[in-house]
Amino acid sequence: MYKILLIDDDNEVLAINKKFFEKNNCEVAICSDARKGLALVKSFAPDCILLDVMMPEVNGYLLCKQIRQFSNVPILFLSGNVSEDDKIKGFQCGADDYIEKPYSLKEVYIRVIANIKRSHAIGAAATAAGTKKASVIDIPPLHIELESRKVTDDEEEIPLANREYDLLLYMAKRPNELITFEDIGNAIWGAYSEADKKSIMVNVSRLRKKIADYTGRDNLIETVWSKGYKLVVKS
Repeated sequence: MYKILLIDDDNEVLAINKKFFEKNNCEVAICSDARKGLALVKSFAPDCILLDVMMPEVNGYLLCKQIRQFSNVPILFLSGNVSEDDKIKGFQCGADDYIEKPYSLKEVYIRVIANIKRSHAIGAAATAAGTKKASVIDIPPLHIELESRKVTDDEEEIPLANREYDLLLYMAKRPNELITFEDIGNAIWGAYSEADKKSIMVNVSRLRKKIADYTGRDNLIETVWSKGYKLVVKS
């Protein structure tokens, strides 16, 4: 049974979402106050957090940053703030997904489960690795360390958010292949709809900029117009 924490200042939304997730065999905690929500993250230890953006006193962006100081639990924003800047800010705060209101609870559930499974798989891999030497994928000039989830350039670590790392790793496993928006959405977000295209573009843009800032290469990830992307690896 997965544990889901819902944080939203709309009690009606909380009640509806709680009922839905409980029907889907989840243990659910709800909170309408961001400060109390932070304490619940520690005491309830959720497998996933669904977080609203617009809340009084402490908004969702700030709360997400605070959670990221001590936890890598998957965080999904559910928000009516749907501009590109809103989504960028959400991912910059450390969110794993950003879902626009109104939304389908069935789709939200699929995304929640996909993020939880990914998070648990990462934890299991790290535990199994123990003191073993980390496996590495080399995409010159980058070194991707699978167990530690680190990306380095000449031994200098490039700080990537979880979603950025997942994107890079997915592309690195399919070098020089066209990877469509739908491929990325299904593999990393757990589902894909046309509304996800902008979120994917935002994350790829941020990943490309970080790689360029550290390596000087702005052409490692090539855009295939209207279709997706290609990680260009020279033999």
